[in-house]
Amino acid sequence: MSPHPSTSFAALHRADGAPLLLPNAWDHASATALAAQGFAAVGTTSLGVAAAAGLPDGHAATRNASLTLARLLGGGPFLLSVDAENGFSDDPEEVAEAARELAAAGAAGINLEDGRPDGTLAPAELHAAKITAVKEAVPDLFVNARTDTHWLRDGEGDGNGDGGGDGGGRARETIRRLDAYRQAGADGVFVPGLSDPPCITALLKTLDVPLNILYTLAGPTVPALADLGVSRISLGSLLYRRALGAALETAALIRAGEPVEGATPTYDDVQALR
Repeated sequence: MSPHPSTSFAALHRADGAPLLLPNAWDHASATALAAQGFAAVGTTSLGVAAAAGLPDGHAATRNASLTLARLLGGGPFLLSVDAENGFSDDPEEVAEAARELAAAGAAGINLEDGRPDGTLAPAELHAAKITAVKEAVPDLFVNARTDTHWLRDGEGDGNGDGGGDGGGRARETIRRLDAYRQAGADGVFVPGLSDPPCITALLKTLDVPLNILYTLAGPTVPALADLGVSRISLGSLLYRRALGAALETAALIRAGEPVEGATPTYDDVQALR
């Protein structure tokens, strides 16, 4: 009997001592092309999915678009993790239902974030309740619990002053939240915006589940993050934004009468992405 997809997905974290490098796609073609490059697992980017559909990211507007994409990609030759924003609801049972539908579509994992569109954090207890509801509804689904403590605009934690704008307060709030999410059943934790190697090392000492770090062009390299002991490295919306940037640059070069360089898939190459 083949292992459950989420079991295989969990095993990819630090497989052979290396972190899972997870590229994030926004449609069928991008996901299939990435899988063809040898990536055993592909995630989705909520920004890319939202922008491609003309929707705002992080406002629980991409539930249907994310489910539709999961149905296109689930059960394919790669494992799929879906960026489910905040679960598309503040009702834990509604979040659990969305998770059921994504798992039924073939998703092996999901991301659940505690950040809100206004730059504050949802109460840790609420986010933990969502995680518990999802794990009770779909025990085999890999839940990557994300905290946006390092992405806050106001530096004030959940709005009650317990996050703190100082580095120590932010670190304590991150640990507090991740511990609550782990106890609620999270299989892994994600801290986008955390890139300082000593801070990553200190956080790893407090964890007994895989740590996911968001790769940034200005941050540590993949080998450096691997040496620190990070279990998963996500590319987030980077590939989508780079693709959009390349499209704009190409159009501008053509308009200016300049040569266009770089790899360009042929029409037949794209037709073959099925």
